[in-house]
Amino acid sequence: MRNRIIILLAAILSIGFFKASAQDALFSQYYANPLYLNPAMAGTNVCPRLAFHFRDQWPAASGTFMTYTASYDEHFDKLSGGIGVLLFGDRAGEGGCINTYNASFMYSFKVKVAKKFNMRLALQATYQNKSLDWNKLTFGDMIDPKYGFVYQTNEQQPGKLSRSIFDMSAGILGYTPHVYFGAAAHHITRPYQGFLVQSGSDAPEARLPVKWTAHVGAYFDLKRKSKKETSFGDISISPNFIYEHQMCFNYFNEGFYLNFYPFTVGAWLRHGLTYHYVDEIDDNNNKDIYNLDAFIVMFGIEYNWFKIGYSYDVTISKLANVTGGSHEVSLQILLPCPEKKQALKDLKCPSF
Repeated sequence: MRNRIIILLAAILSIGFFKASAQDALFSQYYANPLYLNPAMAGTNVCPRLAFHFRDQWPAASGTFMTYTASYDEHFDKLSGGIGVLLFGDRAGEGGCINTYNASFMYSFKVKVAKKFNMRLALQATYQNKSLDWNKLTFGDMIDPKYGFVYQTNEQQPGKLSRSIFDMSAGILGYTPHVYFGAAAHHITRPYQGFLVQSGSDAPEARLPVKWTAHVGAYFDLKRKSKKETSFGDISISPNFIYEHQMCFNYFNEGFYLNFYPFTVGAWLRHGLTYHYVDEIDDNNNKDIYNLDAFIVMFGIEYNWFKIGYSYDVTISKLANVTGGSHEVSLQILLPCPEKKQALKDLKCPSF
C-alpha cells in the first residue's frame, strides 16, 4: 500500500493538480536520444538517422513510469541545416493513469564560424496531449484498515481530464573536431497544463515550467588505424557534463564513454539540488536539499548502420530499497547517405 501512495503522490505532482508543476522525463543515455537533449542536434549526423528509446523507471514500485521516444533527423543542403521529428510517449502511475503524448518538429540552422568551428541554432514546435484516467486513482476513503483499497471513493471527478497544448523550445550548439557544447530551453512559451485551470487564468503554478539544459563534452582518439573510417580496435574516450534545471530542481550529470570499436561502455553519476520557494515553506524551514540520485552504467555496440545500447540506473538515494533502479534501451539506425553529404563534417560526439 505504501508504494501505491507513493505513485499517487507522484501522479499528483506530474499533472499540476494542486499547485504543482510537472518535470520532464529524465533519460540516462543522453546522446542516444539527441533530439530530446537539444533540438540543435537535428542534422548533426548529416546522414538520415532513426532513433528509438525505451525507459522503465522504478520497476519495483507498484505503478511504474514507462517512457518511449522515436525520432528522425537529417541534414539538407538546400535548407542550410537539419530537420528533425520527435515522438514522445509517457505512462505514469499504476495502469498508466497519466498519459502524455508529444509530437515535435525542429529545424536547426548551421553556421560555419571558422574552418574547424561550426554552430547550429534551432527552434522546436511541439503539440502535446495529456490525459488522466480518473478510475485508476486511489483515495484515502477507499481504504479499509484490514483489507486495504476495497471501497468506492466519494471524490467527485472534475471536468475534462484531457488537455492539448502547443509549445515552443529552442537550442544552440557549437562544436569543433574535439570539443562540443550546447544549451537548450524547453517550454519557453510556458503553456497551461493543469486540468482544473483554463488558459489565461491567474494560476501560474499550472503552467509548464521551463527546462534549461547545458551540456559540454570532448572526444579524443586514443588509437585509430584510419582517419577516413572507423576500424575494429579503434579506441576513444569522451568525458561529458550535463546540467538540467526545471522549477526548483537542479540535476548534475558527470560521466564518460570509453569506446573500443565496436563496443562502448559508459559510467555516469547523477545528483541533484532541490530548493524550496520561500512562499511555499516557512522561512525557518527553508533550505536546499542535496540528493545523490543514481549511478549509471551503460553498454553499447555499433556496427555499420546500427547502434544498440542498454543502461541501468543504480539508485543510491534513500529510495534505493523501493525503486528497483531504472532500465533503458536505445536503438539507432543510420540510413544510407548521399555522396554529396559525405563531405560535410558531422558532430563527433558519443552515440549513447
